[in-house]
Amino acid sequence: MTRPTAAAVGVHSCHQIAMTTRFRGITVREGLLVQGEAGVAEWSPFWDYGQEESATWWRAAVEAATLGYPTPVRDEVPVNVTVPALDPETAHALTRGSRCRTAKVKVAEPGQSLTDDLARVEAVRDALGADGRVRVDANGAWSVEDAVTALRELNRFDLEYAEQPCADVEHLADLRRRLVRAGIDVPIAADESIRRSGDPERVVALDAADIAVLKVQPLGGVRACLELAERLGLPVVVSSALETSVGLRMGVALAAALPDLPYACGLNTAALLTDDVATPATQVTALDGSIRVSDLVLDEAAVTRLAAPPEVMGRWVARLGEVLALEGAR
Repeated sequence: MTRPTAAAVGVHSCHQIAMTTRFRGITVREGLLVQGEAGVAEWSPFWDYGQEESATWWRAAVEAATLGYPTPVRDEVPVNVTVPALDPETAHALTRGSRCRTAKVKVAEPGQSLTDDLARVEAVRDALGADGRVRVDANGAWSVEDAVTALRELNRFDLEYAEQPCADVEHLADLRRRLVRAGIDVPIAADESIRRSGDPERVVALDAADIAVLKVQPLGGVRACLELAERLGLPVVVSSALETSVGLRMGVALAAALPDLPYACGLNTAALLTDDVATPATQVTALDGSIRVSDLVLDEAAVTRLAAPPEVMGRWVARLGEVLALEGAR
């Protein structure tokens, strides 16, 4: 397949949307929408990402805008509710109100303690009941020793898995061995170790994870993710990168095209933003724990309302220019 070129897409708009709560250290989400023959796509690498990583996100946007999506094999995708580092009462209400049967709970938040994590996860478990599924995400914040201690305590709530408990692949592999020796039955999911390591197959080579978390923009597109999933041979969870419905639709396309989807996906994150660029009827949101695979329609009034100030738009256009120069030099 010929790789689509950046010349086939154009910048549609730049958005700036406040978040409902601080998540991943940010309170505002920004990005570009781009338009191509196949439709609209999102390019929204975080600002702490360099040109190489941002270029991978760009390839995902170009692919979606020019080629569209593979044929789906399912018409809906099960999803989890994402629970930020909230107080227990708010976490309980969020979980109960989501009507999802799986929850991903943020733990190891800077400035908080394991006691805070335990209280939050306990509240989420109570909201879901005994038959719900609870997973935790540490975003690589724990050392191996801290991860063993934390997971021993947190597993009293019957964890489905722990996502990226340690920062690098070697530590994940060490952690898995220590958990087995300690009799702590918590599967490990790799996220950053796949999308930011530059060598995702190393996770398999070192037997460092039970589950692979795939995100479309950081991994270069839906088709690149499908190929990677086949190479890794691990069960896959498709997750978001805190995008608008446009970016989430890219993740839904991947989840809908995977041959097997044994876990609920982390694509129900539109609720973390205070607004959206899609029409209300086509926003990528969950109903009773699932997201329907359907077409998306831009809400041009919302796009105008959420337009970033000129100076922010200028920074994004300049950033895109740097990425395009990098891509052109390959």
